[in-house]
Amino acid sequence: MLARIYQPAKTAMQSGQAKSVWLLEFEPAEKRVVEPLMGWTSSGDTRQQLRLTFDTKDEAIAYAEANAIPFQVFEPRVRKPNIRAYADNFRFDRKGLWTH
Repeated sequence: MLARIYQPAKTAMQSGQAKSVWLLEFEPAEKRVVEPLMGWTSSGDTRQQLRLTFDTKDEAIAYAEANAIPFQVFEPRVRKPNIRAYADNFRFDRKGLWTH
């Protein structure tokens, strides 16, 4: 069963740049089925519930190699900073709608 090693994206409530953990998750081995009576989804694959966290990418790779787990590493995207100043909202040569 293949495992994914990646850094999770920040949530909408986070504004910082720090991403401190790397995750190791397993790919689903079988698809989920809907239980007809209650409508719950279930699966016989218990590895989907497993999420291992590591401080570095190298630690996650070393763990996967030590336990003979085939893995795929997804590198995080580099975020391009968008530097803006509040005073730019009031510039004379500003392009766009004037809101005040």
